[in-house]
Amino acid sequence: MSTYLLIDGENIDATLGMSVLGRRPNPDERPRWDRVLSFPETEWGRPARGLFFLNASSGQMPMSFVQALLAMDFRPIPLASDGDEKVVDVGIQRTLEAISAQGEGDVILASHDGDFVPQVESLLRQGRRVGVLCFREFLSAQLAELEGIEVYDLESDVEAFNAVLPRVRIIPLASFDPKRYL
Repeated sequence: MSTYLLIDGENIDATLGMSVLGRRPNPDERPRWDRVLSFPETEWGRPARGLFFLNASSGQMPMSFVQALLAMDFRPIPLASDGDEKVVDVGIQRTLEAISAQGEGDVILASHDGDFVPQVESLLRQGRRVGVLCFREFLSAQLAELEGIEVYDLESDVEAFNAVLPRVRIIPLASFDPKRYL
């Protein structure tokens, strides 16, 4: 069975910058996308096809980042629109619908956005395995409440960062490591 890893690059970057850091992230504070891509194999026991959605409506693409994604075996998907559409969201919605229609495939979605609830619900109703990679405290309540969805924290579960992020969140006592705070 196929596993698809869909990255809402715009949403992850905006949440990291505005909500977690309150500023533009430094290079060492950005996710290590190679770790994110290897996470499904570690957690679910099988590799995933990484699809990284980018907003290219400006007519520009961050070519060095696109080349880095390609080197890590991600498939960059730069989308553009002339209107006010949320191009990345629409692209991910259409991709989730296509996965649903093909009759097989599990999904891990890296996003906090509730705009994908109908498509995720459809996959869950079909018995598909669906996970979300996010900063738990910023995950849409609509997504978090879906029965059967698996939620993974980008920092603590995926270990996608080299730096400890300045987050204030609930920490399960079983996973509390005081050395991180010393």
